[in-house]
Amino acid sequence: MNFDWLKKYVPRGIYGRAALILVLPVVTLQLVVSVVFIQRHFEGVTAQMTRSLANELTLVLSEINEEDTRGAAEAAIAEIAPHLGLTVAFDSRAEITAQRRWYDFSGTVVMRELHAAIPEITTIRLPDDRYVRAFASTRFGPVLIEFSRARVSASNPHQLLVNMVFFGGLMTFIAYLYLRNQLRPITRLADAAEAFGRGHHVTYHPRGALEVRAAGRAFLDMRARIERQIEQRTLLLSGVSHDLRTPLTRLRLGLSFLDEADRAPLERDVDDMQRMLDEFLSFARGAADVTPEKVPLCAFLAHLVADAPHGEGHLSLAHCTVNGSVMIRKMVIQRAVENLINNALRYGDTVEVSASQSRRTVTIRIEDNGPGIPEDKREEALKPFARLEPARNQNKGSGVGLGLSIAADAARAHGGVLRLSQSARLGGLQAELVIATEMQTAE
Repeated sequence: MNFDWLKKYVPRGIYGRAALILVLPVVTLQLVVSVVFIQRHFEGVTAQMTRSLANELTLVLSEINEEDTRGAAEAAIAEIAPHLGLTVAFDSRAEITAQRRWYDFSGTVVMRELHAAIPEITTIRLPDDRYVRAFASTRFGPVLIEFSRARVSASNPHQLLVNMVFFGGLMTFIAYLYLRNQLRPITRLADAAEAFGRGHHVTYHPRGALEVRAAGRAFLDMRARIERQIEQRTLLLSGVSHDLRTPLTRLRLGLSFLDEADRAPLERDVDDMQRMLDEFLSFARGAADVTPEKVPLCAFLAHLVADAPHGEGHLSLAHCTVNGSVMIRKMVIQRAVENLINNALRYGDTVEVSASQSRRTVTIRIEDNGPGIPEDKREEALKPFARLEPARNQNKGSGVGLGLSIAADAARAHGGVLRLSQSARLGGLQAELVIATEMQTAE
């Protein structure tokens, strides 16, 4: 059986689901107790008390019918009725209508049992919780019998409901406080993991139940290993890049003594090697060492577009609808956008940059009119050192395969994602750098 339709009614947060787990059983238990205990118990008690009183009413009616005159009947009843707690009087209102409040469920039981036990009773009135008035027919005419409602109904049946609701709510509140203390370490672990995924290092100490502490210690070990690996990778690539810069400088100096015809192709090779080293270093730096700052995004993108070398290609900022400033790691986003722009200019001659905002995210979009990337190759294109030359134009140069990886790392460092698709406007590749960021008031 498929219960997917229930998902939209279930709370998404752990606190909401915990509250549902607490409240639902309590409410269900109270309903079951109300139906099974209150209905059955109080109905049974009322029926038993009513049958006991019916015996006394039968005795009174028998005394009335056994007398020869109405006066003798009144005298006999006046003698025994006070001892039975009854008020008996001859009344001519035999045709009076029955009365019962709509919510008086035990009154239904009283009427049913009295009518079943004493056929002479014609009408029963239950105007309130204090008295019951029964009209019965005798040989001397109709008679009114009045007695206390407490003699046929259990006293204060609502107290059980009040106690159930009060103590049920109290225990639910206490359980929620206890459960909240158990859930808080889980939310702290989730916040620490989310912050680490965005490149932040927040202080975290495992707390809570044994299982939560074990998960927290595992997270700390994992974070330490990842940080060591990132540090080792950064040191390795930085060291290699630094060590290679010196021989490249010597090569460039040596090439300056050659003729221009012989020097030009060799200098292009040296420039390519220099560019590769720069990309390796950018990839190695990542985003961990960059502090977020408030940046006016539209002006920031306009500056990047204006400074980007586009040669004979056409590069423009199509539109930007981001109001105010956003909190981003400026250098990280700059490297990502520059890589996406250079990648688009490498394979197309028309590139458009745009930006838009939603409630929680900002999207920077770079579109080109190049050959694009096939849909089945886009996931592979995001991997480091991926080369998809068969799907791209090789005539405009080739990269190292780190441009999209750097942009994807920048998006992940901001809690977002890099999406690749086909541009509806230009027909080439559309790269969307989606970042989750805090919006600031426009200056």
